[in-house]
Amino acid sequence: MPTIHANPFSAAGQPMIKVANLKKAFNGREVLKGVSFAVWPGETLAIIGPSGCGKSTILKHLCGLLIADAGEIVKGSHELGLVFQSSALLNSLTVKENLALALRRRKLPKVEQSKIIVEKLKLVGLADYIDAYPTQLSGGQQKRTSFARAIVNDPKIILYDEPTTGLDPVMSTIIEDYMIELERELKAASIVVTHQYSTWSRTANRVVLLHAGHIVWAGKPDEALQSDNPYIRQFTDATREGPMAAGTV
Repeated sequence: MPTIHANPFSAAGQPMIKVANLKKAFNGREVLKGVSFAVWPGETLAIIGPSGCGKSTILKHLCGLLIADAGEIVKGSHELGLVFQSSALLNSLTVKENLALALRRRKLPKVEQSKIIVEKLKLVGLADYIDAYPTQLSGGQQKRTSFARAIVNDPKIILYDEPTTGLDPVMSTIIEDYMIELERELKAASIVVTHQYSTWSRTANRVVLLHAGHIVWAGKPDEALQSDNPYIRQFTDATREGPMAAGTV
């Protein structure tokens, strides 16, 4: 059975997230075959790789939706924010009410709750839309609302699951800018799962490339284009030639 801890680290310089030898299989198919990495406070780690290689599976383990077959997960905080691939907003509730749902377990006075919601909406440039319904927002505005909801409790860990999927290049850049700003403001440890080169190259401090259940390359974004590792070369060049043949993920 896996070991999962969620006790705050006291020593300076300790990672906020530590994953060691994580393994997971579905119906006998091994998706994760011993994945290990760490993320420090104020750092963003990008997990990239072909579709079906296990990127989102890692996020599901970190937020408790899946239990690993083996390995260890250590998190330095219980406060975790998740930005879904879809905005996952409730259309029957206003923007304010969607954020209030994320705050309700804290049982704050309404005045304090409203203050926090306005503060977070200002951070993503949506304070004027506090009483709007999700259907009245553009796709980019819905995504930014989901950002505000994810950070409404000032999490120490933020997980992004394909945050720019389905957005045009201009809106993707805007969303990436907000991710960079949130890292600066919150000093959280963040993980972004993405296929988008602009997203991981602009927002991440470090990158790991996942393939066939293993990390096959790790480094800084600017090292990816210079590396002679055949996996990252194939991924960044988007070529069919290379070790990541179709059907091997």
